This record gives sequence, C-alpha cells and structure tokens, in this order.
Amino acid sequence: MNEFENLYETIMDRKTHPEPGSYTSYLYEKGLEKILKKVGEETTEVVIAALGQKQKDLVNELGDLFYHLLVLMVQKGVSLKELEEELASRSMKKHNLKAERKPITNL
Repeated sequence: MNEFENLYETIMDRKTHPEPGSYTSYLYEKGLEKILKKVGEETTEVVIAALGQKQKDLVNELGDLFYHLLVLMVQKGVSLKELEEELASRSMKKHNLKAERKPITNL
C-alpha cells in the first residue's frame, strides 16, 4: 500500500469511526459544505503558492489540497480505483486538444 492509499484508508476510517480532536472527523461532522469550502480555499492557496518563488510552499499547499480532495472523495463515495481508472482512460486519448475559450467581450 502506498502513502496515498494509506491516507485514503485513514480518512475513510475517520468517517466511519470519528475520533475526538481529529480534524478529519471535524470536517465530516460539519458536512459537505465545509469540505467544499476547504477544497476551494486550498485550491486558491495552491495558485498563490505556484506564483511564488518557494517550491516548499507549493508542495505544502498541494499536500493540503490533495488531503481535502481525498476527504471529498470519501464523502462522495469515490474510490481511488475509480480515479485511477479515469486517469488511465484519459492517458489513452490522443489529439484531444480543445480550442481556447473565446474572450469575453460584452460586460
């Protein structure tokens, strides 16, 4: 089992067996809206860190985002296997570049 699988299993365990003082248990207690808020916050922090100069900051923020995405996956019943299969399917595609979006001209 790799680190991602270990973390996923721990997160699943916290959902089914909440522990006092556990941040993961707290997120599940607060519900989907809190989890989604954290995913949004962490996404913004990744963007800010990516614009900065320190690789360590970016890695830290990516870790936070990945953790919160795993919490969301468990909450919504998405397994790591499902995600792996989706990514494997996408990796088989070729020549699927999408055109850039048109700029907004009417504000």
